[in-house]
Amino acid sequence: MTAMILNWRMSAEYAILAPTIEVANNSFAPSRDMVKHEEDLDDLFQVQAHIKTITHRTSGATLKVVAADANTVSGKKSVGTLIDEVWLFGKMPNAEDMLREATGGLASRPEGFIIYLTTQSNDPPAGVFLQKLRYARDVRDGKIVDPCFVPVIFEHPPEMVRRKEHLKVENLAMVNPNFGFSVDQAYLEREFRKAQDTGEESFRGFLAKHANVEIGLALRSDRWAAAEFWEAAALAPSLSIEELIERCEVIDAGVDGGGLDDLLGLALVGREKGTRNWLAWTHAWAHPSVFERRKEIADTLRDFEHEGDLTVVEQIGDDVTDVAAIIAHVHAAGLLDKVGADPAGIGGVLDALAEAGVPEDKVIGISQGWKLSGAIKTTERRLAAASGRKADDSGTRPDGTLIHGGQRLMAWAVGNARVVPVGNAVNITKQASGTGKIDPLMAIFDAVSLMALNPPAQGASVYESRGIRFL
Repeated sequence: MTAMILNWRMSAEYAILAPTIEVANNSFAPSRDMVKHEEDLDDLFQVQAHIKTITHRTSGATLKVVAADANTVSGKKSVGTLIDEVWLFGKMPNAEDMLREATGGLASRPEGFIIYLTTQSNDPPAGVFLQKLRYARDVRDGKIVDPCFVPVIFEHPPEMVRRKEHLKVENLAMVNPNFGFSVDQAYLEREFRKAQDTGEESFRGFLAKHANVEIGLALRSDRWAAAEFWEAAALAPSLSIEELIERCEVIDAGVDGGGLDDLLGLALVGREKGTRNWLAWTHAWAHPSVFERRKEIADTLRDFEHEGDLTVVEQIGDDVTDVAAIIAHVHAAGLLDKVGADPAGIGGVLDALAEAGVPEDKVIGISQGWKLSGAIKTTERRLAAASGRKADDSGTRPDGTLIHGGQRLMAWAVGNARVVPVGNAVNITKQASGTGKIDPLMAIFDAVSLMALNPPAQGASVYESRGIRFL
């Protein structure tokens, strides 16, 4: 409203863009009421509530509520655009292109501006919301110089998050500038305690909305038991294949998925020299058809592609070829024990591995369904051990842990995992997980099934650990 009063351009357009009409009304209604209850503004503006428009009587400038649709926003020449609840746009397919259309008019409006408003997402940030959030943080932290972008982000400093101080009720005021004023202090403190008592899922949702705490992993009521330990086990940041080979004495591989509307997941689980801890490295492949068939997760998958944890292949078969090349590299290093794969899709894997020079007897079919229960429980225990015990002064974790590189791809897959009880067994199935993909996680279970058999160190002589006996 202030911008419309100060505006000098005749028939200038201002827009409120939101994913739903209810969200848009959160900004339009106060603007309407300002005009209605202020005599000077009532003389200056005309309000047409039925079409959600406010018009400047002299300049002809208009403020409109615009639907979040590419056909509606195309060709807009807005001087000012307010985009509300950006986190919801992160869940919409093609939202980035739609926002580009909505704000493209700034190219001919040098005085123009965009205002992004949002709370944190109740799911791990994705799509256009993740892009904007990362850019704003990088500008704030001085990593990017952009004098035309002013980020105002209310979130706890990283050192407080590391110390878990952002989980304390007394620190809510730090990220709520109106705490105790337009935001009722007693209400927030009461809801904090209620969410804390209800459970982890409810508490994380409360923190996302009222403390701007970013959710790294979605925890549902039917989640896999080890999901709550996953983030704490990210003790090998940015773990690479070469580092895995250097640190381990034996490595097992797991392969899962690979359909046209599926991901192909590869997991390498190695046993670390000395500590005998397990290290997990993962990667995924996707065909472009996945982005058409699963539009609701397309932007999320593109995020993983940009981060380097997902490879998009143009031809079917290129993904299996890449998998075989990686496994062959581990085999050439003398560390490969076995390769575990779903028997239903083992044919293509066998052919690719044979062409890459991996012996056929290295490939094992891993029974799926309830028969994976042992691997699932083994993974649970080792993740819990990694998150529940403290490291020694050298930073080394105690024996019996499973640690990983902290990839967002895997946090997403773990958050998608749904548990289906089958008698005394624990079953995690793709059907129960719905559109959320869990192929990289299933690949870890395949590899864990083999590593749990305690394979011998590959290519190592017994004399590396004891001396030669002379008679």
